[in-house]
Amino acid sequence: MFLAVREIRHAKARFSLLVVAVALLLFLILVQQALQNGLIDAFIGAINRQSAPVLVYSVDGQRTLQGSVIPPPLQRTIQSASGVGESGRIGQSTFTARVNGSAKTSVALFGYEKASVGGPDRLTVGRMPNAPGETVGSDANFSLGDAVRLAGAPAAPVLRVVGLASGAEIQVLPTLFVSWSDYGSWVRASSPDASEVLPSAIGVRPSAGTTPHTLVQRINAASPEADTLTRADAAQKTPGVSSVRNSFNVIFLLFAGVVPLVAGLFFLIITLQKARALTLLRAIGVPAGVLVRSLLVQVLIVLGAGIILGILLWLPVSQATVGQLSLTFDARAVLLWAVLLIVLGLASALVAARRVLAIDPVEATTGGGGL
Repeated sequence: MFLAVREIRHAKARFSLLVVAVALLLFLILVQQALQNGLIDAFIGAINRQSAPVLVYSVDGQRTLQGSVIPPPLQRTIQSASGVGESGRIGQSTFTARVNGSAKTSVALFGYEKASVGGPDRLTVGRMPNAPGETVGSDANFSLGDAVRLAGAPAAPVLRVVGLASGAEIQVLPTLFVSWSDYGSWVRASSPDASEVLPSAIGVRPSAGTTPHTLVQRINAASPEADTLTRADAAQKTPGVSSVRNSFNVIFLLFAGVVPLVAGLFFLIITLQKARALTLLRAIGVPAGVLVRSLLVQVLIVLGAGIILGILLWLPVSQATVGQLSLTFDARAVLLWAVLLIVLGLASALVAARRVLAIDPVEATTGGGGL
C-alpha cells in the first residue's frame, strides 16, 4: 500500500490522466446505456406501462398495435377463452394535434375500454381520469393542465391532461392514454367515413388460479387468428426492439474491450519504465508478492477514482432530455458497469503483474534491470 501511494504521488500527472480516461469511458457508457433505454421506452413504453398482463393482437398485425385489427368475432373468441377473468378493448392511432394552441404536432392516442386492462398502471404526478375528456400524458411531453385539440376537427373533444406517467411513449411520439369513448371520437373525427372503431388489441387479465403464460397458450389455442403475448413479451418482441438492443450491444462490447486495453497498456508501460527500480527492490529482499499487491492497489485506486468521477459527471446529465428521449439515472446500470470496469481493469493488470513476478534479482548485480 505504501509503495503504491508513494508512486502515485510521484507521478500524479500520469495517473490523473488515466483516472480521467476511465471517468470519460464510464460516462460515455452510461450515456449510451441511457440512450438505449430512453429510445426503447419511447418506442414501446406505453405497452410496458399499460395495466393488462396479457395482450392479444391479430396475427396479421405483426405484433404492432397500429397494424393489428381485432374484428368482433375474434374479440368474442378471445373473451370466451378459458381463464379470461377480465378483458377490454385497446386502440392506438396517431393524430395531428395542437397542444395549448401551439403548432401542429403528431400525437399518439392509446385508447382503453377499462382502466384495469389497458389504462396506465401508475402515475408520477396527478390523478387518473374520471370524466370524459380527461387524459394521462407521457411526462416527457406534457404538463398537467395541457389542452390537446385534434387539428382541423373542432367537433372532436378537447383532451385535458390530469395525470402524467413516466416512460409511457409509443413510437417515439408524445402519448396520451384516453378512454375508449374519447378515442373513438377522435378516430371518427379524423376519418368521417369510419363506420365502426375496431380495437387494435384486447387487454386481458387472467382469472384466479390462471397464470399469464397459461392464458397465452389457451387463447392462442382457441383461435389461429390470435397472437397472444404477455405484457413483457409484447414489449420486447415489438418489431425493431431487438435491432436497437443488438446495435447498442455492439457499442457496449467495444467499450468493454477498451477498458483492459487502456488500463493494461498503461500499467505495463509503467512497469517497463521502472524496471530497474523493481529489480533493485527485489535484490534487497522485497518479495515479488508485495510488488504485485502494490500494482493491484494502484489499479484499484485509479479505477475507483475514475468510476467516482465518471458517476459525478453523469449525475447532472442523467436528468436531461435529448430530443424526444428522456435520460434517467439507472442505479443498477451504474453498479453493473462499475463492477465490470473493475474486473476488466484488474484482469488487464495481470500482464504487468506477470512481468513483476518474472524479475530476476541477480540482474541488479550484473547491471541488468530489464524485464
